[in-house]
Amino acid sequence: MDIQDFDILVASAQHVDFAPQICDEMAESAKARGTGIAQRSPEYVADKMLEGKAVIAFHKDGTWAGFCYIETWSHGDFVANSGLIVNPEFRKAGLAKAIKERIFALSRSKYPNAKIFGLTTGLAVMKINSDLGYEPVTYSELTQDEEFWAGCKSCVNYDILMSKGRKNCMCTAMLFDRAEKEKEKEKQLLEKPLKMSRKATLFERIENAIKSFSQAGER
Repeated sequence: MDIQDFDILVASAQHVDFAPQICDEMAESAKARGTGIAQRSPEYVADKMLEGKAVIAFHKDGTWAGFCYIETWSHGDFVANSGLIVNPEFRKAGLAKAIKERIFALSRSKYPNAKIFGLTTGLAVMKINSDLGYEPVTYSELTQDEEFWAGCKSCVNYDILMSKGRKNCMCTAMLFDRAEKEKEKEKQLLEKPLKMSRKATLFERIENAIKSFSQAGER
């Protein structure tokens, strides 16, 4: 089994019947890991599908395989790719990464100027996020929208979060900042000619040294 055995689609009205199964699997997965998760109702997940703010994956035989959705905060300045879940039957096939890549692309298309962030306790998700360009950040760099933090109330670690003044918790915060990435690219483009010039100067010095050595040997 490999990623070619799956179809990853932008979810729509025809997929709302899968919402209860998705929510059940999210809860079971969190329970198995012994970590907290902000619970979502089937109605909430269905709404995301109807809004075109989710991706859903199916095995080629039609079996539901995975899901992830988009949330927006601070008037669209921040976007989160939340609720990533893969059917246990299809784990270890690279599906989580493929779903994250698709929801990330959908997020950037719908909200090109937003900062995309995530909170996770999973090392595999951290690795996927890192490959997409996310970087670890402090909680202070995330949205301060009260509605977002209210969503953590259903998490088993909520008391820990509040006892630390919402500055940190069991989850690692990661952020993709498009503006910062573009600044880095511009800086690299500006530095490239300078690096090339330095390399050229170095080559010239080496060539001159070789010539001097050869001339000395001829004498």
